[in-house]
Amino acid sequence: MKKTIAILVLTIGVVLNANAQDSMVDKSVKTIELEQTPGEFTKKSLTVTEGTYVFEIKNNGIDHNVGFVLVEKGKDISKPENHIQTAYVTAPVKTGDAQKSKPTKLEKGEYIYFCPLNPTATDNLLIVE
Repeated sequence: MKKTIAILVLTIGVVLNANAQDSMVDKSVKTIELEQTPGEFTKKSLTVTEGTYVFEIKNNGIDHNVGFVLVEKGKDISKPENHIQTAYVTAPVKTGDAQKSKPTKLEKGEYIYFCPLNPTATDNLLIVE
């Protein structure tokens, strides 16, 4: 009987902990999914509203790691100080895998995204309204 009660208490504790963690997730953070294939992103442009986003980058068929760079349109993309560093994926994206960035606040404007490791075109456009 004691064993049954201990299992029941442990189960309830796990369920309550999981529910508490779910309620702590910031539901205002949205995800932008982008897929890379050899030499390009499958989405060349997209439009979103102002807010906080996580970028999820997928590597589909590229035989090496890829990454992600986001820069305000008009800034020199070759200078890392112009990159929005929170938008970098947190680890290189392996073939067949996906990685996410940290939450990144996007304000109204236009942004360019690219991957220097793939390499992709540097005219992919993200518009924030």
